[in-house]
Amino acid sequence: MNDIKTLGEFIIERQKEFNDADGNLSKLLSSIKLATKIVNREVSKAGLVDILGTAGEENIQGEEQQKLDVFANSRFIEALRTRKVVCGVASEENDDFIAFDKDCYDGKYVVLMDPLDGSSNIDVNVSIGTIFSVYKRVSPIGGPVQLEDFLQPGINQVAAGYVLYGSSTMLVYTTGCGVNGFTIDPSLGTLYLSHPNMTAPKEGKIYSVNEANYNSFTPGLKEYINYCRDSEVKKPYTARYIGSLIADFHRNLVKGGVYMYPQTASAPNGKLRLLYESNPLAFIIEQAGGKASDGKQRIMEIEPTELHQRSPLIIGSANMVDKVLSYTKN
Repeated sequence: MNDIKTLGEFIIERQKEFNDADGNLSKLLSSIKLATKIVNREVSKAGLVDILGTAGEENIQGEEQQKLDVFANSRFIEALRTRKVVCGVASEENDDFIAFDKDCYDGKYVVLMDPLDGSSNIDVNVSIGTIFSVYKRVSPIGGPVQLEDFLQPGINQVAAGYVLYGSSTMLVYTTGCGVNGFTIDPSLGTLYLSHPNMTAPKEGKIYSVNEANYNSFTPGLKEYINYCRDSEVKKPYTARYIGSLIADFHRNLVKGGVYMYPQTASAPNGKLRLLYESNPLAFIIEQAGGKASDGKQRIMEIEPTELHQRSPLIIGSANMVDKVLSYTKN
């Protein structure tokens, strides 16, 4: 047990891998660690306090905000503001980006996040998560953050990760040097390295898609789903769809599989948010050896034009994503 390593120790240890490391990214990740622990505490006792249910407002997406959504959003924003290494934040829960005050103008980074993904499942105790993405700002340091700092393609990410609040709480992240997962010890409130060097299996048996939308899928995607259902396939596939993006993604990352939230007749641009969900998960899966596409091109190469831009998403084990694309690209 002598090789047990905390997230804080791991962050400091990996800092030396970057030639231009100045400690600022480490401070940023430490802020996320702190906010994760605070939100995890509230999630774990959500059924015991007046924090379940709706907050009576809608976010920019027109979705009803849950009380825990609002709580998580404010805690992550405040934690990121305090260290003064982040000059601004964009959140799925806010109409516009948040520009931090003058004391944060020297911050090198911006963070985009979905503070509580899958929050519609809160009241029924299904796993939910936090997704975050980190970029270096492109506007001049010393001035206020600009919209252009957030509208960067996924290939510019310097870090990305997610937190899964489930039977155990895990934080999984990458800085472009592989993927590592940390699990909270509930007795101590400490995150320990539990899943070093995570890799996605090249193949899997799980396909994840909301088949209730089957009739509105493109012909190519219908063909792929029929292929998965076909009893003549040598390795029969299993449908697993939780309806909580992080839960589905994490299972497929660990066990092998493909997750699809495609375009439909009613949502021709897809439903997931490019900047808050698709890009960070694409960075993670690629670092783990998998792939992510919108059905036509690599997710990480899409040039964003607006903060709340949507995109279709096909993500997971490399060979399975390729198989889906062999149908959808035709």
